[in-house]
Amino acid sequence: MLVDPRGYYVVERVYESVSEFVKPRNVEAVFYSHQDPDVAGSLNIILDFFPNAKVYISSLWTRFIPHLGVTAGLRVEGIPDEGAAIELGAASLQVVPAHFLHSPGNHTLYDPVVGVLFSGDIGAAVFPEGEWYLFVEDLEHLEKHKAYMEAFHKRYLAHKKALEAWLSRVERLEPKVIAPQHGAIFTGDAVGGFLKWLHTLEKVGVDLLY
Repeated sequence: MLVDPRGYYVVERVYESVSEFVKPRNVEAVFYSHQDPDVAGSLNIILDFFPNAKVYISSLWTRFIPHLGVTAGLRVEGIPDEGAAIELGAASLQVVPAHFLHSPGNHTLYDPVVGVLFSGDIGAAVFPEGEWYLFVEDLEHLEKHKAYMEAFHKRYLAHKKALEAWLSRVERLEPKVIAPQHGAIFTGDAVGGFLKWLHTLEKVGVDLLY
């Protein structure tokens, strides 16, 4: 399965990277957390590159798929608002609803075999120019990393109530790793520290604007 395989301008790099590990025809599924162009903008090409893959996206966005130049509607499966289970090999991947964080039709994906939560834009960070790292592994590093996440989360997450609903679902899963599509991947003590930090965001989105 490919998770949030990016937009039009990087899709060829995605294809080349995936091809180093698996044959493109063996990719069975593509999961989109939401509809943003930096996530789903390459959908029409993705279906050509990976001819046997079924696309999973919120049912809210399936009627917009044709606007991305996609005509293979039978290969697109809408995810209901309450989430779903996606069977992949011997694993049952759990789709965890994350509506309004930031998209009104938004889902995150949990792999119970390895304990990884693919969190979409939740956990996204904007690095200052000249700085980048792949992992946040401990609480000390997390303290520095919060400054790169705070503005994004306060503006893009729609409401504190939506955030708490997602947190209640995710904390029951006890993920070992949280992997956003932007920023850095949380491992070790930083996983719990990141979730606790989200609880401390008293106002986000409409809480701040109005």
